[in-house]
Amino acid sequence: MDESRIEEITRLVVRAMEKARGENTRMTVPVGISARHIHLTQEDVERLFGPGYRLTKKKDLMGGQFAANEQCTIVGLKLRAIENVRILGPVRKRSQVEISATDARTLGINAPLRESGDLDGSAPIAIVGPKGAIYLEEGCIVAARHIHMTPEEAAGAGLKDGDYVTVKMGNERGATLSKVKIRVDPSFTLEMHIDTDEANACQIRQGDVARIVSNA
Repeated sequence: MDESRIEEITRLVVRAMEKARGENTRMTVPVGISARHIHLTQEDVERLFGPGYRLTKKKDLMGGQFAANEQCTIVGLKLRAIENVRILGPVRKRSQVEISATDARTLGINAPLRESGDLDGSAPIAIVGPKGAIYLEEGCIVAARHIHMTPEEAAGAGLKDGDYVTVKMGNERGATLSKVKIRVDPSFTLEMHIDTDEANACQIRQGDVARIVSNA
């Protein structure tokens, strides 16, 4: 093989390697597995736990949120229930429950796939606490997967709030997930959030790493 042919092949190989490297390392993101949880208004906190009650902090989360010590039981149709569901604080302007699709089948409800806070037309759910119960005519959703990042991290990856990307996660059951929404805020910590169904299907554990490979 002559020297010019060798150089041509070398350039092709190098170009292919650079392209693959760029696709696989656009950004790596730690994965957080989001278990079922509840967000409450202060009014609903008091209905469930008593007048004047305030949520108590168990663990700090990103963006000023925290996992509370308090837990409740959620009840769906035909009185199907799931106990010991964690409340996340601080209180919100509207109460909601975020569950997995498997939880929805267990409860016998048709919870839509939504972003947190997008509750209009969502599924009804009852919440039972130690001092009372509430019924939400709408407020139960299956949370859509998403990635939290700061403005600096988004800019570095050529992304902005509201973009959708495709990610790859590798292990024995490596998976590619599309339509992962980018959520940008200075208070965020870089992390991709998936629910327990997605984590189990892909054999992903808390803290594993996903790779953003392209825009969706």
